[in-house]
Amino acid sequence: MSRLPIGIFDSGVGGTSIWKEIHNLLPNEHCIYLADSRNAPYGEKSPEEILRLSIKNTEFLLDKGCKLIVVACNTATTNAIDYLRKTYKIPLIGIEPAIKPAALNSKSKRVGVLATKGTLSSTLFHSTAQNHAEGIEIIEQQGKGLVELIEKGALQSEAIRGLLKEFLEPMIAKDIDYLVLGCTHYPYLIPVLKELLPEHVQIIDSGEAVARQTKAILKKVGNLNRASEKGTHQFFTNGDVAVLQRFVLKESVQQEVSFLDF
Repeated sequence: MSRLPIGIFDSGVGGTSIWKEIHNLLPNEHCIYLADSRNAPYGEKSPEEILRLSIKNTEFLLDKGCKLIVVACNTATTNAIDYLRKTYKIPLIGIEPAIKPAALNSKSKRVGVLATKGTLSSTLFHSTAQNHAEGIEIIEQQGKGLVELIEKGALQSEAIRGLLKEFLEPMIAKDIDYLVLGCTHYPYLIPVLKELLPEHVQIIDSGEAVARQTKAILKKVGNLNRASEKGTHQFFTNGDVAVLQRFVLKESVQQEVSFLDF
């Protein structure tokens, strides 16, 4: 059981930012990554459609023999994780915006959150904000259009830069000192974000925390892979294989990238 792979899915290539953190922390673990790029972004879809897609992705990874599944999508987590946990016996790890550490450390008491519509409108997001951000002003911003550009690999494009300027302006005007990235695609925008934000603004995402939680759960259930050899990795996408390859082939891992029509 311990040598079975970790499954990871997202509405596209963004969750590879989570995969990289898991691989860095657990280099001996095997992983299977599923990019549902054809249906990206999930943030624009209805809760019912997000749940349907999340079930489909989960069952694909279960069929591949995964011992644990990471829902590497904020929108899928907020709309589907409760159902998935009740329905499947396998451990499932979700992801949500890292509001708590930002709120605890903010000195200006103003925190920006850049996320998709599906995440910002979810019950889980609002309960997290209420529970962990008392006395903190949360400036929410929907990152409309960003996922589509990232899915095309246009990370340094003028279109990306223009959208980010527009989205960050009201946050900067409010004097935020933390920017929380509420979508797993957005860590790939950090180089541009650092250029556009004042130097004192800290950018925070959930990748490292998810990796630590993955390790903790595997250790708790006795399924950490303690083999000495490095893990192997499979990546599946129903989108552009070349785009997914650009996000993962720089890593020094044994891997396979495949197109999957599903």
